[in-house]
Amino acid sequence: MKSPIKRIASTLFVIAIASILLIGIAFVGKESTGPVEDFFRGISGSVSKLEEDYILKKRSETRADKLDWLAEYKQNSDLLKNPDPVFLGAYDNQAIPSFQPIIDLEDSLGVTFPFIHFYTAWGSKREQRFPIEQIRAISTLGSIPFLTWEPWLNDFSEEEIPSLGSSEDRDKSGLKDIASGLYDPYLIRWAKEAKNTQTTILLRMGHEMNDPYRYPWGPQNNQPEDFVAAWRHVVNLFREQGADNVLWVWAPHLAYGYFEEYYPGDEYVDWVGTGTLNYGTVAPWSEWWSFDEIFAKYYEEFAAFKKPILLSEFGSLAVGGNRAEWYGKAFENFPQRFPQVKALVFFHNKNDATTTFQSLNWYIINDSETLSEIKKQFQTW
Repeated sequence: MKSPIKRIASTLFVIAIASILLIGIAFVGKESTGPVEDFFRGISGSVSKLEEDYILKKRSETRADKLDWLAEYKQNSDLLKNPDPVFLGAYDNQAIPSFQPIIDLEDSLGVTFPFIHFYTAWGSKREQRFPIEQIRAISTLGSIPFLTWEPWLNDFSEEEIPSLGSSEDRDKSGLKDIASGLYDPYLIRWAKEAKNTQTTILLRMGHEMNDPYRYPWGPQNNQPEDFVAAWRHVVNLFREQGADNVLWVWAPHLAYGYFEEYYPGDEYVDWVGTGTLNYGTVAPWSEWWSFDEIFAKYYEEFAAFKKPILLSEFGSLAVGGNRAEWYGKAFENFPQRFPQVKALVFFHNKNDATTTFQSLNWYIINDSETLSEIKKQFQTW
């Protein structure tokens, strides 16, 4: 066992390297995208790897060892287009910069997640560049990265994308601009970097495109055929760059229909995804819905696309009903009832302010009754 002095010294070393990284980034400046920033991004990757090596690999059975069976899926994306097992995963808003919160959730549930989910947006800011550090860290941990990629168009600079209109007008028919190639310089860089990761990546682009209230890429600004054209353009561009390791997750909102109109076609979609969140009675527009009421009635319609189904945001609040019972009934005989659902990703957000004026807490890690019910059902799968 390593002595306390050595452990303290190693920890101080990590802190020192991280401090140098932060100072360097601050010196480079917020908008820098040149070789100096690339250098510091490389250091950031080294810090992430050091953290993984030091903290995570000290466990008696490493996480990567538990996911040794997943290696073939990471190396050959074609295998993930028609998988046999049900892949579990999670998103945790506290998992920045370390994925330790997701590992804590795994420990609480007695599972190891093959998928780790996070969100990133389009744009010219540093945090909107290709997330190589997160991809590298997830892959090192043995999992497959699952990204939700949101086409917010107001964050692009005219230096990166020439001929941009005013930021106020970019969302109006923005999908037509994507399909026409206006954003290709940004997309090509993403495609090249995705290819260079040499690991399978699931990419959920422009989710809930049929929702007219939530996102600017919705029908309030675009027609369904605009979405289809933009989706196909982006997928074709990635393929032209050789990024065949990227799998495309098409994910409409369950409640707003028009699925066929927004479907880009079998050759452009690898997975069909959707969110399944129970908001309970937290807002005037919501009530306590069971998982069957949220998803089951749409299952056959989604299964008709003959693609593996991914429940990309799965969870329930505790306001308005019995949350443990909600999870228990959702997971009861799940593989038999929904054989085409091949992935389920927990939405584990402690401070979700994206939907209501109040911050919502989707965390289950401190809810012993809910954890116990989930584990009991998992044991029957």
